[in-house]
Amino acid sequence: MESGYVTTPFGRRPMSLGMLASQQLAESIEPGIRRSKWKLFRAICEARPALGVTDRALTVLDALLTFYPNDEISEENGLIVFPSNAQLSLRARGMTPATLRRHLAVLVEAGLILRKDSPNGKRYARRDREGEIGEAFGFSVAPLLARAVEIENLAAEVVADRELIRATRERLTVCRRDISKLIAAAIEEAVPGDWEQMSLMFRDLIRRIPRVAGAEELALLLDEMGLLRDEAVNLLERHIKLKKLDANESQTERHKQNSNPNSTSEFEPGFETKQGAKPATDNDPLAGPQDEQRLKHPASAGAMSGRKSGAPEPAAGHTLKSFPLGLVLHACPQILDYGPGGTIGNWRDLMSAAVVVRSMLGVSPSAYEEACAGMGPENAATVIACILERGGHINSPGGYLRDLTRRTERGEFAIGPMLMALVRANGGVRRDVG
Repeated sequence: MESGYVTTPFGRRPMSLGMLASQQLAESIEPGIRRSKWKLFRAICEARPALGVTDRALTVLDALLTFYPNDEISEENGLIVFPSNAQLSLRARGMTPATLRRHLAVLVEAGLILRKDSPNGKRYARRDREGEIGEAFGFSVAPLLARAVEIENLAAEVVADRELIRATRERLTVCRRDISKLIAAAIEEAVPGDWEQMSLMFRDLIRRIPRVAGAEELALLLDEMGLLRDEAVNLLERHIKLKKLDANESQTERHKQNSNPNSTSEFEPGFETKQGAKPATDNDPLAGPQDEQRLKHPASAGAMSGRKSGAPEPAAGHTLKSFPLGLVLHACPQILDYGPGGTIGNWRDLMSAAVVVRSMLGVSPSAYEEACAGMGPENAATVIACILERGGHINSPGGYLRDLTRRTERGEFAIGPMLMALVRANGGVRRDVG
């Protein structure tokens, strides 16, 4: 830097501790460091919100950099620019002197430039006999060089956040399209299920999407909308599987009747959703206050692969999906404390934690084994995590688990609304997975 001493502003402008700190920072430039002034300026534009400068202030900085004689900023090339107010105003798109002074003050306050005022406040340079600049008074761009790495890192973070938000919004748009068309297809094909309630939930989620949102807020909405999409897919997949089973049993029945006309045996459907059955979700301790009405519909087993004892096996390779592990842990963060080493990184860890919690809650091994057989081990572990999350509202966890298992076998229980209720209850809770 040209000066190795503290310089104070000319006239009535006061000295501040921020100016002093900026001057000290400008004197700590690493030897040999250099940056392209226009690449650095683009990084400043990207990091503008974090740096606390306005777009008009950046217009002034752009004008100042045009007076720097080289493309690269370095100590060897000098760090002072000394344009007159008239020339600076012209290059700042005709900005008035008062506005120019105001935005120069913003740049100084943000620690992007320094004032090096002459005794009379004018900006000029003294040259030696060879024409080289000996001493100059004006604005120092030394802080830009001293903070180059910091500015570039801030710009990279801003770009990464913007890309994450863009990608999340794209996924949210695709998810919205999927849900809308799945619900429309289900209504058109008269698939059993409370599709009207699901449509209401879908519209409520759409209304909650803000025009301007951060990545975390959008990710939370995407989790909830993904849960709703998975529930719709599970209902449709279950309906398709029921139709296939009914068709297979009809063919088998006709074959047996043709082979043995005296036979009177008939097969019962392996999966039969009771259309008139009322799901026992009233006063469900796992239904949140905002979601109690949403849980009152005879949805399919959702992510659970329930099967009656003695019923035909589902078609090979066609099983209902469990919900994403990250979503389960978001809805039930308390289960994390019981994982190996106090963390859960995969489904095996969650199932190990569920065994510990089962014993702690007083759920018998037989009740948990029945749940694993009826729901699948992943979904049984998920239900245990949900029971732990609302343990204070459940008098008999073992009896409650058996009831859920029976309702799963009858096609009267869906795990999706239960998770959604807990996601809403723990909306502000996020803990790292793994």
